[in-house]
Amino acid sequence: MDNKKYAVILAAGDGKRMKSDKPKVLAEVLFQPMLRWVLDAVKQAGVDNTAVIVGAHKEQVTAYLDTLGEYPAFEQKERLGTGHAVMQAKSFIEKAQAENADILVACGDAPFIDADTITGSYEYHKNSGNDVTVVSAIVDNPTGYGRIIKENDTFKAIVEQKDCDSEQAKVREINSGIYWFKAEKLSGLLDKLGNNNAAGEYYLTDTVAVAEKKGVYTADSTDVVLGANSRSQLAALNEVARKRKLAELMDEGVDIPLSDGIIIGKDVKIGHDTVILPNTIIKGNTVIGNGCEIGPNSYIADCVIEDNVILNNVQAHESKVDSKAKAGPFVHLRPNTHLHSGVKIGDFVEVKNSEVGINTCIAHLTYVGDSDVGKGVNFGCGCVTANYDGIKKYRTTIGDNAFIGCNTNLIAPVTIGDNATTAAGSTITKNVPADSLAVERGQTRIIEHWEKNSKRIKKA
Repeated sequence: MDNKKYAVILAAGDGKRMKSDKPKVLAEVLFQPMLRWVLDAVKQAGVDNTAVIVGAHKEQVTAYLDTLGEYPAFEQKERLGTGHAVMQAKSFIEKAQAENADILVACGDAPFIDADTITGSYEYHKNSGNDVTVVSAIVDNPTGYGRIIKENDTFKAIVEQKDCDSEQAKVREINSGIYWFKAEKLSGLLDKLGNNNAAGEYYLTDTVAVAEKKGVYTADSTDVVLGANSRSQLAALNEVARKRKLAELMDEGVDIPLSDGIIIGKDVKIGHDTVILPNTIIKGNTVIGNGCEIGPNSYIADCVIEDNVILNNVQAHESKVDSKAKAGPFVHLRPNTHLHSGVKIGDFVEVKNSEVGINTCIAHLTYVGDSDVGKGVNFGCGCVTANYDGIKKYRTTIGDNAFIGCNTNLIAPVTIGDNATTAAGSTITKNVPADSLAVERGQTRIIEHWEKNSKRIKKA
């Protein structure tokens, strides 16, 4: 039976080079904080308990952790190194010791740590009986990273870039910043750390030198070492993540004929034979079915889209679109909108907080807000559901197969019955019974032999 697994995530850094009012670990890669990527990987790997070390901008980090609801935070009041950061979780480490656990330590600003690396390194750590296991990666350009130094294939030390001699500088195996420790050994190793260095800090890497039994696990992916200390590095991380997500989707049968401007969040799910066209952003917990066409120039956030839907130049937020519906171009679906099967939404239409029934057509230049629209309804051009009186919002109800004439204003609260018709240009303030025609407009007045007032016309 496996020992319990604990994790300590280092998230106390300031990230000054980001020049941001928020901490570096909350900088986003594919619309999610880097810290969330790390926490998700740790959870996916089956780690039982995870704590986070906070420091700079601690209020923001702890507030974010509170939204997740399962991660205790320990404050590092002074930034005195990675070893000192882990020391702040003393009570958490003691709890791990009591359960004979192993402890993972990882950086909260290295988003590409993955469950396979965590699981693989844990198995190696456990089977080797190591006090500490360092996760390494072999890279083409090791500049800036601590080198893994071995003698006759035996791991000896981690030597930082500035301390490398000419031979050590050639080593391409580097420290990823990911470690496994036996909990029963970690406190003792931390107690042996000193700060006799130029920075006056306690380095977690120094535990390797004092550990009796140590080993190195080499990760399959070099991406585990990637982090961001600047905006340009953050952009590079986003591009790596973007390409990985698109490749994953294409492997699953999604058609992306040209990837220019396409950004898809890491938790988005898309079915096979769906086509994603350029300049499209899809994010949040969006789920898209099979055989859809999304884009170009669309923004989809936290939506559920069923099979064979077409969204062209659409912005959609927290909405549901059923099978064979079509929307666009220049359509805005605001939160709590539900387009049922076969609905057609044309250009320059906004729908908000509304149910739109099967096969209803809202062709163009229309606002439908806070409404319950039946099936087979037809909206003429320029219709408005006037839902707000300046204090309160009201709902409009439209029955099946109703016909809403061009430039109709429906003043909520109002109900249009099944098969009812509103005449073009009407402002409807009363309920319209089923199978009725509602006309509410002034009579056309004709004044013959009218001459324009020449004084009002500017002469050329």
